[in-house]
Amino acid sequence: MNKQTDIKGRLQLTLLALVFFGPLILATWLYFGGSDLQPSGRTNNGELLQPVVALADALPDSPLLQRLKGQWLLVYTNDGPCDAACDNALYTLRQSRLMLGSDMDRLLRLFLHGETAPDTVKIDKEYAGTIVIYDSGLSSLLLSNTPVGVQTGGYYLVDPLGNLVMYFQPDIDPAAMVDDISHLLELSRIG
Repeated sequence: MNKQTDIKGRLQLTLLALVFFGPLILATWLYFGGSDLQPSGRTNNGELLQPVVALADALPDSPLLQRLKGQWLLVYTNDGPCDAACDNALYTLRQSRLMLGSDMDRLLRLFLHGETAPDTVKIDKEYAGTIVIYDSGLSSLLLSNTPVGVQTGGYYLVDPLGNLVMYFQPDIDPAAMVDDISHLLELSRIG
C-alpha cells in the first residue's frame, strides 16, 4: 500500500465517522452548552385543572349532562344578576366560538346563572345559541375546582366526555383563550 492510499482511507473513515457522530455531538453540545437555541416550550393561557373531574360522576343528576352532545363546552358562571361584566362575558363566549372558524360547531356555550334568572329574551337575541341553565350543584363544583390564587368568575372548558379540563380567568383576551381551545381541538380525537 502506498502512503497516498493510506491517507485517503483515513480521511474517508474520519468523514464517515463525522456523518454518523456529528449530529450527536452537535445535539449534546447544544443541550448541555446552555445555548439560546433550546426550545422555550408551550405555555397555556388557561390553567389546566388537576385532578380531572368527571361531571357525570360528581353530578349524575345535573341538567348539563343532558345538554352534552359529544361536543366541547365553554362555561361561564355568574351567581348574581347579569350586569355589564356578565354581558361582557357572554360577548366573550360568543366571540370565542366565532373565532374558531370551521371548528366552531365543535364548541357549545353555556351560561350557568344563579337564582336570579337572566333576561333570556336578550340572550336569545344577542347571544343566540348560548345554553342557559341554573344548577347550584354545578356552580359549587366549578367554584371548588377553580385553581387557587386566580380570580374567580372566569370560564371553564369541559371536554366531550364531560371532564373539566381548563379554567380561563375572567379578563382573558378571547384570542388567547381561542389559542388554547384550538390547540386542544387539534389534538382531540373526540368531539
